[in-house]
Amino acid sequence: MIKSLTEAQTAKFPEYVARWIAIGTSTAPVNLEGAKAAICKAYKDVGLKEPTQFHVVDSPMAAIDLIKKLDPSKTPREIFDEMIYGNQEASWLAFYQFFRDEVGIKEADAVSNLIELANHCGWLNVYEDVVVFQHRPEVIKFDEQNRLHGETGPAIRFRDGYSVYAWHGVRIPAEWIENKASLTPKMALTWENVEQRRCAIEILGWHNVLAGLKSKVIDADNDPEIGTLIEVDIPEIGKERFLKVLCGTKREFALPVPPDMKTALQAQAWTWNLDKKDFTKPEIRT
Repeated sequence: MIKSLTEAQTAKFPEYVARWIAIGTSTAPVNLEGAKAAICKAYKDVGLKEPTQFHVVDSPMAAIDLIKKLDPSKTPREIFDEMIYGNQEASWLAFYQFFRDEVGIKEADAVSNLIELANHCGWLNVYEDVVVFQHRPEVIKFDEQNRLHGETGPAIRFRDGYSVYAWHGVRIPAEWIENKASLTPKMALTWENVEQRRCAIEILGWHNVLAGLKSKVIDADNDPEIGTLIEVDIPEIGKERFLKVLCGTKREFALPVPPDMKTALQAQAWTWNLDKKDFTKPEIRT
């Protein structure tokens, strides 16, 4: 039984992390010869006859359309559930490859073909005599916390145009990005899905959302860069307080602050994680 790793083994962690992040986020098209070799070996290793039909499509939707034509009895849901994630199995395949190659765990050999396959293609469907490979997406975008995120376009776009739109890891309607004028403060404040509602408000900006609501001034500082503390009644949420400020770049924006804030200065200090008695206004805030 292995109870601990050696220093040499743990020193390999960064190498595996970098390698498998690159594999999992790859936007390269299918390497068809490599993918065929890996899947045929997988069939052979479990005692199955090698498939003879290979197809390559651009996206999950294209795979569903093709497989429906090949087998009309299958539903789109069934086809989707049967998909193997190829390179996007990276999170756990990295673990198995490490223990196979660096620790010598022979049981990890069982997924060697999947490890090889991940280097060559995106998602795929496998059947008795048919394999449908998918190209990896041509665009994948993340935010600074590695969540799917696209401010000016899709977070994921496939080669046939099929796209996924996301805001800091939450899937959102495409029109919120592609046609921002369609997103209104009223829509954002009343959207049924709470996580998407938060995204809609962030996309619009609180200062734009608040402009459409009746607000009560709690405190207004003489310095516009300290700001004005206001309270609004948000549908289905209740009373919330915000600090409306003019930043050093002369842009107006609003920040949500705790409901116990009593003055604009106190709220401004809170945004810097300071007590108001310790707060000194920075020369510029961006």
